[in-house]
Amino acid sequence: MAEIDHFAGLTSAELDAHWMPFTGNRHFKAEPRLFVSAEGMHYTTADGRSVLDGFSGLWCSNAGHGRKEIADAVAQQLVRLDYAPAFQFGHPLAFKLAKRLADMAPGDLNRVFFCNSGSEAADTALKIARAYWRAKGRPEKTRLVGRAQGYHGVNFGGISVGGMVGNRRNFGPALDVDHLPHTLLPENRFSRGLPEHSGEAMAERLLDIVNLQGAENIAAVMVEPFAGSAGVILPPKGYLQRLREICDRHDILLIFDEVITGFGRTGSAFAAQEFDVLPDLLTTAKGISNGAVPLGAVFAREGIYDAFMQGPEHIPELAHGYTYSAHPVACAAAMATLDIYENEKLFERVKTLAPVFEEALHGLRDAPHVADIRNYGLAGAIQLQPRDGESGRRAMEVVLEAYRRGVLLRWTGDTIAVAPPFIIEQAQIEQIAQTLKDILHTAE
Repeated sequence: MAEIDHFAGLTSAELDAHWMPFTGNRHFKAEPRLFVSAEGMHYTTADGRSVLDGFSGLWCSNAGHGRKEIADAVAQQLVRLDYAPAFQFGHPLAFKLAKRLADMAPGDLNRVFFCNSGSEAADTALKIARAYWRAKGRPEKTRLVGRAQGYHGVNFGGISVGGMVGNRRNFGPALDVDHLPHTLLPENRFSRGLPEHSGEAMAERLLDIVNLQGAENIAAVMVEPFAGSAGVILPPKGYLQRLREICDRHDILLIFDEVITGFGRTGSAFAAQEFDVLPDLLTTAKGISNGAVPLGAVFAREGIYDAFMQGPEHIPELAHGYTYSAHPVACAAAMATLDIYENEKLFERVKTLAPVFEEALHGLRDAPHVADIRNYGLAGAIQLQPRDGESGRRAMEVVLEAYRRGVLLRWTGDTIAVAPPFIIEQAQIEQIAQTLKDILHTAE
């Protein structure tokens, strides 16, 4: 019998060479968790086990893994046109993808600026917001507003507007930003879908910032429709609508970060459509290409784009962009991904599965250590009571035990996040819930 290789043939020097992101490197390298292949709903580990993907990779593999349609599109594009310069030249697929995305988006969010990740999308949107007010002759509008527990990637703009202290504390001063309070309220514990309480009141905390800083100085407010990385923190009913009203009244741009919620996670193409609130800018990444090739995009309303289209025509209107903006191979992956979403009606499938998913998660309410459960669409969170003096350790141990039992989940602080691909079957949803239930009943 062949010996199982938990290290997939890696030498210790190779393990040491890779400085892993958002990972306790010493903890991981002592007992690596390595995937060597993936297909459909499952990963295969280095030791030959099949692991059910309960987290869409990292919120991104919405259509499941190993999609031949995407692989074929990428392979063909590599042969046809592997790269085209992004500045002053272009390629047809970028324009076709932009139009297709604009047709999916709500309202007049019909101008699309490409980048390579959610972090880049966040910083792009923040720069557009500031530059917009300069183009409008109001250069004093530079201040930005984020939200506690928000996550907008890891570039300096994103960590400034973001509100997760662990992503900020090691890097010194960033941008000077005001923050709204988060919407995780005790009175909304164990809500199913959007919470009922305090939506408008929480949104009106923006007025405190307006009164302190002056609306004439504030460029934009950036929020996730629901905070994914912090553990599916949902907006109470009326919250997003009231934010929109306040921003309109005070000439403040509203930016939705839909890197997680975009492309079907709520059951609609975008949460802006699901919650019927139109932002001025909207950021995306992850599900846009099913995670197969890095790609991000910022959607802008028509009036924002038009404000830049002034001055000499041969001068770049926005001095911003990336070498790999609208990379041909990424565009090909995205076009194939959008075909899958459409042909297999995967967004509609999310709506069909959402009640099943909700019942499965809330069936854990009485399990030991459970402090709260939240869900919307195919996104859910089980918040655990922390151990004294060991914040986050219980959730980490539960997720690692789930991995050993064949289910991939994610922990963030004391919360276990669940966000499976849209191709998941009901029996697999039940498998995730039962695995968690079994572990929680034995967890310390």
